[in-house]
Amino acid sequence: MENNFDKVMSEKTNEELIKIVTIENSKYQKLALDSAEKEIESRNIDITEFNKIKDSVNIEKQKKDQLDLNTVKSSTRFVHFIVDTFIFFIFYVIVGSIFQAIFQFDVNKNFLFTWLLMVITFVFYYSFVEYHFQKTFGKYITKTKVVTINGEKPSLNDIIVRSFCRLIPFDRMSFLFIKNGFHDGLSNTRVVKE
Repeated sequence: MENNFDKVMSEKTNEELIKIVTIENSKYQKLALDSAEKEIESRNIDITEFNKIKDSVNIEKQKKDQLDLNTVKSSTRFVHFIVDTFIFFIFYVIVGSIFQAIFQFDVNKNFLFTWLLMVITFVFYYSFVEYHFQKTFGKYITKTKVVTINGEKPSLNDIIVRSFCRLIPFDRMSFLFIKNGFHDGLSNTRVVKE
């Protein structure tokens, strides 16, 4: 009689199966592990391929553990927030003044326009500096940078998603409850020590 785990494990890749029976075995119950081992045997995975995949999985796990170890604390993120908010407002005042001078339009008298200009400036500021430098001014001070969950430089898409996620209400407070706040979690990025 086939248990439910047999079907689930049959849909896993070789790498996922090897990961389950090696480094992630503590996360699974015995029946699931038995099904994973049975699936590995039925696929006749070559022992050299098994060891190669196992080694790459271990390296991946070590990189993730190192990344987790280097992930900065909420107090450091609070410093980033204070510094970057101050820099953003200076940047916004400059952009608003330039816009006002060019178009002879008082940005402070139109709430919707002011809000829209602020959002565009906000997303541009964070996207530009984090994409080009992997850090904002606050991160320069604390010697930290933005990386993907694999420890690599984020793509422009990752950074834009990260910047828009900062607009989620209570995003800044999310760091009080979870190690990596909303804009980290949703963009699959982390802030780590250099």
